[in-house]
Amino acid sequence: MTEAPMLVATARVGTEAGEVTGHAADLLVPKWFSKDPETSHDEDRRALAEGARIAARLISERGEGTVFGHWRAAQEELVEGRSPPLVPMFGVALVERALIDAVCRAAGRSFTEALAADDLGLRFGELDPALDGWRAESLGARRSSVRLRHTVGLADDLEDEDLGPGADRSDGHPIALVEDIERYGLTSFKVKVSGDRDADEARLRRIAALIPPGAEVTLDGNEQYADPGILADALDALAAAGGAERILDGLVSIEQPVSRVRTFDPETAPGVARLAERAPVIIDEADATLDAFPRAAALGYEGVSMKACKGVMRALLSRARIDVTGRGFQSAEDLTNLPPWPLLQDLAVVSALGLPHVERNGHHYFRGAGHLSAAERSQLVQRHPDLFTSEAHLRIEAGELQLGSLDRHGFGTDLLPAPDASEVVAP
Repeated sequence: MTEAPMLVATARVGTEAGEVTGHAADLLVPKWFSKDPETSHDEDRRALAEGARIAARLISERGEGTVFGHWRAAQEELVEGRSPPLVPMFGVALVERALIDAVCRAAGRSFTEALAADDLGLRFGELDPALDGWRAESLGARRSSVRLRHTVGLADDLEDEDLGPGADRSDGHPIALVEDIERYGLTSFKVKVSGDRDADEARLRRIAALIPPGAEVTLDGNEQYADPGILADALDALAAAGGAERILDGLVSIEQPVSRVRTFDPETAPGVARLAERAPVIIDEADATLDAFPRAAALGYEGVSMKACKGVMRALLSRARIDVTGRGFQSAEDLTNLPPWPLLQDLAVVSALGLPHVERNGHHYFRGAGHLSAAERSQLVQRHPDLFTSEAHLRIEAGELQLGSLDRHGFGTDLLPAPDASEVVAP
């Protein structure tokens, strides 16, 4: 299991009805947002927290405005043209989500209801005139459930024989992939590849033998391949050799095969095209600037990840572009979401967007709700019994999560932070 600090943002917003407080949070996970080998984990975490403080100051100094207006100003000033852009974007997204929560609470609406009522002031036509006619009401009815897509990491144990003598089962959670499949009835998987063709072929073949027939699979290149054509070669070799049909036949997308820097290099387009013959290719780490998705689409990418840690407004902007052009799709990705706000707010966005499956097994790596106090766990279970068991473990039944309890006043939940939470305050 892994430990990482969680940063909580509190936005105190003045409205006609008086001051309302909104909350958001995220883990300070090192190395994903910048992947700078020269910095320490502590330096990465400090940079993420400082980015949130800068975003909070900028937004609070703007005075009156809509969530969309505040997000746009912060995105354009703090993220566009910056390097690495994902670090300041994390801070903008964190404060943005706290503002959304405050607006939902002030209006007495759920996130889906606030979208339909235009409480967030969405005006994507200001960014792209082609989007001027798009309205959130086109999203339709929210999803009441979603399939959980279980991540199989490069170091994850697959079977009992992989477990060392010190394997810790004290929390009652499964460890090996086969245990997860049996316990939760999993049918959707996200499999990470390493960039080492021989190792990837062998591991994919082994995983294919363990997942159930008819499973759906996404592959996460995790920026590991120098050229997407190399991954295409590996998949071709797997197909020729046999033994990996359950992965190849169930493949629904391939995520970020090359580095975020090379994503927009025209030289990689032929490799993307080869991969796309097997499954649509999507961007993840490369999705930082406002024009990232259209630029990637011009090179053959067909989809884009949805992550609350990259911003709710960004997710809605991508959806507007997909709806208006009739091309592309979103895939819900975020490995390490924990309750309450990171998990529940992200799932609220997944529900509103109507996405069919979501990468979700932070509970597997971080001991579920073990980071919360007994009182907080009790409140979590009481407010969200469809999502959590009486022990505050994520409730996964037949490979799905039920989302009905997210439809309440507030952004995903009306829970309040613990008194000792580390805050980024946006007055």
